[in-house]
Amino acid sequence: MVGTIVHQLTKDASIEEIEKAGLSAYYTDHGVDVYPQAAAGFPFNAGVLACKGDPIANLQEDLAAEQKARATYEKLIDLCRDNPDVLDPLRYLREREIVHFQRFGEALRGVQDKLAEKKYYMNDNNC
Repeated sequence: MVGTIVHQLTKDASIEEIEKAGLSAYYTDHGVDVYPQAAAGFPFNAGVLACKGDPIANLQEDLAAEQKARATYEKLIDLCRDNPDVLDPLRYLREREIVHFQRFGEALRGVQDKLAEKKYYMNDNNC
């Protein structure tokens, strides 16, 4: 969604506006197309995904990712405070991250509770 917002804001920009906004290098490489990258210009890669094959570690990572995304949306909101057409979707995305964080927390508690249960084994000779 953020990529779509950026595209909508830049699709009709003149070369002068692109240069004034400091987007000349980006425009040279990508035009006004969406290219997933960090604000500092580093392209997305799978190295940012942290999967351990352990449900508790993975859920903790998910919780952290949701908080990082929420913080990023808050910073974008700070930068776009004068544009309601941009602010409304960013606020929605921020709220979505909060709900995701809550759901991952519930899942983590469920996994921890399940792992803490005593194991009972039944021996039924009639099987």
